[in-house]
Order: sequence, then structure tokens, then C-alpha cells
Amino acid sequence: MGAVLRAARPLQLTLAVVKPDAVAHPLVLAVRGPGLGHERGARRRHPAPPRLPPRGRLGPPEASAVHETILNNKFLIVRNKELVWRREDSQRFYQEHSGRFFYQRLVEFMASGPMRAYILAHEDAVALWRSLMGPTKVYQARNTAPDSIRGAYGLTDTRNTTHGSDSAASASREIAFFFPEFSESHWYQQDEPCLRCGLARYDAEECVHSILKAGMTESS
Repeated sequence: MGAVLRAARPLQLTLAVVKPDAVAHPLVLAVRGPGLGHERGARRRHPAPPRLPPRGRLGPPEASAVHETILNNKFLIVRNKELVWRREDSQRFYQEHSGRFFYQRLVEFMASGPMRAYILAHEDAVALWRSLMGPTKVYQARNTAPDSIRGAYGLTDTRNTTHGSDSAASASREIAFFFPEFSESHWYQQDEPCLRCGLARYDAEECVHSILKAGMTESS
């Protein structure tokens, strides 16, 4: 699904998180909205909620509007996983906001259920993902970017469907938090040059891109 990225410039990494409200909500996971894999000119519909895939699995990419958006915008999915935070994990991640009025609410919410975390690669990964998410405040997203992920699916400023790193430095720090086993320096040395040249295949079972080996094709 989606054309494989061939980049003229080095790839950039960013962290993307599908928050608990979205993972728990069948319409967010499975309904296509405008700009999120919906065909142009087609009407918006509100079908009956489809069945959710089993916990711990992404399910078919076709059934996930957010996942489909990632692929349709030519991101490479470097890693992904589903996880559940303890309250302590949430406190550590949002430590810089400690003392702010929304801190306690945010900490409790992010530890309230399963999330899906992605490492995404693209020439402009940080800016592109933030553009696709839309404004943090849902009322603003609905008014100024209704076709964005938050504009289509956000509920409140806390339950706003997705998170994305706001800079390359934040991306490195957040990727290390969510994926401590991932070596960013090793990826840039070993994998990035091949992936940048388009030597990538999408594995629909694992829902990640991997390096295309000699003798293989993108659909292998």
C-alpha cells in the first residue's frame, strides 16, 4: 500500500503515537475520513462500527485510518508496537509539564489504555507528521484543519488521537523513550542509505518497511 519513498535528501525520523482514545475507538481505527485515505468526491458516511482486531495486533492496514494515512503519505515505518504505560512511565515522559494545570489529567489519560507507537522516516518526517495531525486544540483543528487526523477524530485537547515529536531533537529523545532497544545511530549508518534510495518493501504482516534484499521485489 502506497508508493515506496525515494528521497533526494537524508531521511529524518520522528515518533508518532496513536493515543488510548483512538486505539479504543473502532471508528477512529477503521473509518476513512476526508484526507485520510477517503476518495475525492465521495460522501462522508457513518457506517456501523466494524470489528476491532485483537489486542496487541495492528490488524490489516486497510482497517486503520491512521495507519493508512502514514502509508499514503509515503512514510517508511521503521518500527511499531502496541504498549500500555504505567502511571510512572507517563509521569517520566511528561516531566517537563509537571506543575502545569493539565499535567495530572494528561498523565492519567496516557496510562489509561493501550497505545500504538511508530518510528517514521521521511525527508521531512517531523513537519509532515505534525501537519497531518493538525493543531493540538481540537476545536481549532475542526475549524482550521477539518481533514487532519485531530480534526476528524479528536475529542478534547487531551484526547486528541495522536502525538508527534515537535523537533528532530525531541524525536531522538522520544524514540529512545518508547523504543529503548532501537539504535538511531546504527539505523542511520546501516539502513538509512538503502531506504533513501527506495530499497524498501512493506511487510503487511508486521506492518513495517524493511530493506529490499537482492532478488526480491517490493511485493515479495
